[in-house]
Amino acid sequence: MKTLIIKYGASGDVVRTTTLLNVLKGDIDWITANVNVQLLNGLSQISHVLTDENFETIKNNKYNLVINLEDSFEAAELVSNIKFKNLFGAYLNKSGKIEYTENSKTWFDLSLISKYGIEKANVLKYENQSSFQELVFNGLGFKFNGEPYLLPISPETELFGDIAISPKAGKVWPMKNWKYYDELASILRDKGFVVNYLPQRTTMLEHLSDVKNHKFLISGDSLPMHFALGSNVKCISLFICTSASEIFDYGIQKKIVSKDLEKYFYRRDFDPKAIESISLDEVLNEFKILQNM
Repeated sequence: MKTLIIKYGASGDVVRTTTLLNVLKGDIDWITANVNVQLLNGLSQISHVLTDENFETIKNNKYNLVINLEDSFEAAELVSNIKFKNLFGAYLNKSGKIEYTENSKTWFDLSLISKYGIEKANVLKYENQSSFQELVFNGLGFKFNGEPYLLPISPETELFGDIAISPKAGKVWPMKNWKYYDELASILRDKGFVVNYLPQRTTMLEHLSDVKNHKFLISGDSLPMHFALGSNVKCISLFICTSASEIFDYGIQKKIVSKDLEKYFYRRDFDPKAIESISLDEVLNEFKILQNM
């Protein structure tokens, strides 16, 4: 059995896709973005970690299965240059337009390339109650049984504490940047907890170690959240504009969903009221519960 996974990013999505490595058999190659190579290198389940720059090395391979989890034209076009027996995911049809296979519809019906159009796709995504793993595993003929993330060995860092806070989520999702992190940190420090903001690092592996060096993580729906879920670090995760249901909690996560999620769902603009839509008290109360989980 020879399988190719195409998943470029985002980095957190790459990390959660590693759950598939628990059930796929045989040789597995993976094409990803340059920035994510470090997250996949060293995982024994992967034979070759590739980027577009060295794709030519596998161009003549024949795969039993290609799993393309990207919704971009470029990734679908790449599929056209690969020899395979079975496909899961997006590809180019004879007219050169992106389509996706029937077995992948439970995931791609909710995507930017949904056959229903983006407006209906967002409604379906909002209504969905299944995790990413459940949707993809089922489409591939597996049952998701809580298979864990697979993470590489990471270097030691000097940042240790009780609670790590990751307040920023990047430019794509400005409404993920909750307003009250500073006040939360101050209250928790007054209670005697060692609270650290996660710093910028030169590598994501150092970032991973920083998360692992704490008992708890408080963040939005972001890469550190996935690192925590893959490292058995209890976490509080704030969902202001993205789907909480798609994230499997592994019994160590408390999800706090904005009361106005429907209003802000999958919007990439900024509304100042969004970052206030989860209260400080909600997070403090959930942290008390999380401590006893």
